[in-house]
Amino acid sequence: MDAICVENITKAYGKGQSPAVDGISFSVGAGELFGLIGPDGAGKTTLFRILITLLLPDAGHATVGGLDIVREYQKIRSTVGYMPGKFSLYTDLTVEENLHFFASVFNARVSDNYSLIRDLYEQIKPFKDRRAGKLSGGMKQKLALCCALIHRPTVLFLDEPTTGVDPVSRKEFWDMLGRLRSEGITILVSTPYMDEAARCDRIALIQQGHILSVDTPQGLRAGYPHPLYAVGGAPMPALLQRLAGHPDVVSSYAFGEWAHAAGTTTLGEGVLQAYLRDAGLPEAIVQATDATIEDCFMDLMKRN
Repeated sequence: MDAICVENITKAYGKGQSPAVDGISFSVGAGELFGLIGPDGAGKTTLFRILITLLLPDAGHATVGGLDIVREYQKIRSTVGYMPGKFSLYTDLTVEENLHFFASVFNARVSDNYSLIRDLYEQIKPFKDRRAGKLSGGMKQKLALCCALIHRPTVLFLDEPTTGVDPVSRKEFWDMLGRLRSEGITILVSTPYMDEAARCDRIALIQQGHILSVDTPQGLRAGYPHPLYAVGGAPMPALLQRLAGHPDVVSSYAFGEWAHAAGTTTLGEGVLQAYLRDAGLPEAIVQATDATIEDCFMDLMKRN
């Protein structure tokens, strides 16, 4: 049985408004680390709030742990963990007070499931008497995850948990998710960071309330339909302008310090290099490159 099953879920905020999520369907297997990947405003948070029973859908059906999100919402709330994107613990309580409070909400004790949070809590234990509002961003994140896990949920919902967190804390956080998955906990995590998607078992790419694709990270990259080239060595505005003018360039966009250009099968590395040289950019460097998840997302957005 799937841990999460979403069937044609739709939600709009008010009459005449475009749906925040529009006919979304996907499933998450038990024990899977599943990523919901998309930019701000794509509908990720709305979908999370529906699945944890804070919002009612306008249409569609969904289950979490085999429980219906409308009829059995009380049971769902007692068996899931939720970490919202915005820090929502009690800032005037200490680290330890927050942890004990959230355990008591679920009629549990910290000692009951301490083994599940030990690795995380040991990192924040030196600050156990500090008020939560005085913690750094990375420490707040670790405390929030501890509180979401303290009752050993069967399904864990993490809504953009690493936004605004330093790179080291982001890596530590994703290492922890891997350990939680090995404990049999199903994890649905949303993120705007494409590099984090590669650490999921499967991902759903979402944009403007629509699912563009559901696949493994490897499968998504393998299915990229165009030859792809990284182009650098020249000013970015000039590069993008020249690339957009080539008839065999399907799409082009800035990708860090380089531009990425996707083309038809007739667009070769040498052809593109000669074109840029003739277009007044002899210093431009062209090299074939493998598609990233961000490249796949850009291609799907263009096609949809």
